[in-house]
Amino acid sequence: MGRLGISIYPDRVGVEETKKYVKLASKYGFKRIFTSLLQIKGDQEKVVNQFKDMIEYGNSLGMDTMVDINPRLFEQLGVSYDNLKFFHDIGSWAIRLDEGFTGMEEARMTHNPYDLKIEVNMSRGTHYIDQIMDYSPNRDNLIGSHNFYPQRYTGLGLDYFKQTSEQYRKHNLNTAAFVNAPSGNIGPWPLQEEMVSLEEHRGQTLFTQIMHLKMLGLIDDVLISNAGVTEEDLKAASEAFKMSMPAFHVIPAPSMTELEHKIVFESQHSYRGDHSDYVLRSTMTRVWYRDEDVPANNPVPIKKGDVLVMNNEYAQYKAETQIALQDLENNGRVNVVGHVAKEDAMILDSLQPWSDFKMLETK
Repeated sequence: MGRLGISIYPDRVGVEETKKYVKLASKYGFKRIFTSLLQIKGDQEKVVNQFKDMIEYGNSLGMDTMVDINPRLFEQLGVSYDNLKFFHDIGSWAIRLDEGFTGMEEARMTHNPYDLKIEVNMSRGTHYIDQIMDYSPNRDNLIGSHNFYPQRYTGLGLDYFKQTSEQYRKHNLNTAAFVNAPSGNIGPWPLQEEMVSLEEHRGQTLFTQIMHLKMLGLIDDVLISNAGVTEEDLKAASEAFKMSMPAFHVIPAPSMTELEHKIVFESQHSYRGDHSDYVLRSTMTRVWYRDEDVPANNPVPIKKGDVLVMNNEYAQYKAETQIALQDLENNGRVNVVGHVAKEDAMILDSLQPWSDFKMLETK
């Protein structure tokens, strides 16, 4: 099972405030910490000691810290790729190579005597990971993560995200990606328009981002890129990550009856495998509720994303639950009982036939 992570920037908010945040995240099961040394300025020794203090605190709570670096920082710190003692001494679990080397250096770094994980940049694409694999790395110490992109419209497209992630999955390497918390207001730079790996996640809720990544089946660990996140958001992230099956939010129609509410929100649904291009079918509800009276109710024209319950007029299909995948006419036998929340449309689009799923009520 993958792990949840947070990001910290102690050089921006101070060590004590950061420790409070780390402890709060630990309470909700977060196990990874991302931080960056790329912005080291001023008294280098003082800054490094701040990071060391924070990393050791995270370690005491059972949280593993990866430190973001690049080749120029190696020179600045007087570190070489074949001697990673510096990162071991400050308590790091992993070092993340923002830019990387040629493949040979990365492979050699995985054989370090401290068992430091070497996390490479999945967003680079090309044949970067294959170059590393050509030099026989220690796979136990090689992992990957995507970048996050603070500027609007610069995040990864879904097809490219899938393509680059699959390059790592084929080598059975641990993968990670970043999501943005709406309540977070602290990042590594003065300006950020939310920090996400996938561009289509920008502006979405934490629930939607995390559930979507889980459903893609390509990412193990999910990391919140910004700091200063509220307890409410940390809790929501933890709950979404721990859900055993896909779920998405549905806004009930004002006319929804008590029975329709029960059918939609209290049932465990399953996407029928012999699927249609027009509707997603969850057929077991017609078995469970076959003896119930389902009169015609709100049989209006059907819009894509509408949640539907077949009424009495549909005979053997009565009480079957469906979700419209296209706009459709209504023959009067279909009750429109709700609509998939706009922000969760990408979750619905990612749902695969034969998948179990839940629908969650929202306003």
